[in-house]
Amino acid sequence: MKCPFCGSDETQVIDSRVSDAGDSIRRRRRCTGCQKRFTTYETVELRLPQVVKTNGNRADFDRNRLRVGFARALHKRPVPTEYVDAAIERIVQKVLSLGEREIASRQLGEMVMEELYKLDKVAYIRFASVYRSFQDASDFRDALKEVEAVPAPRKSARRPA
Repeated sequence: MKCPFCGSDETQVIDSRVSDAGDSIRRRRRCTGCQKRFTTYETVELRLPQVVKTNGNRADFDRNRLRVGFARALHKRPVPTEYVDAAIERIVQKVLSLGEREIASRQLGEMVMEELYKLDKVAYIRFASVYRSFQDASDFRDALKEVEAVPAPRKSARRPA
């Protein structure tokens, strides 16, 4: 670590402490050249992968794009913001756990659909209609069949007496 006062590369750590939140380390250092003291902070830097689009272009992973996608699908739907934030965080954690430098936009879209399915079936259908490029009503029918969790009650073959 370079000294911010004299630029010397020779510094030594005097004291190290973990922050209260446990997400960073505070280090007190002393320059062996000028003897001045300064503080540095060490934190984890997580790099999210590049998103590879279907056309081959690459873009930085962007939480805000996820949020916009969720907002469009959930427009005028009764889903609290906290649930959306939690869903986005679950997606980010899944992406980080993959440990890859790149992720296909298709794979990311499937993760979004999985979270929307849990949050709101109407939003799931909305997102699926754009994501899967629905062409006609039969595509909507197929998607509706996917979300029907409980089949309609069957009518009894016997007539009541």
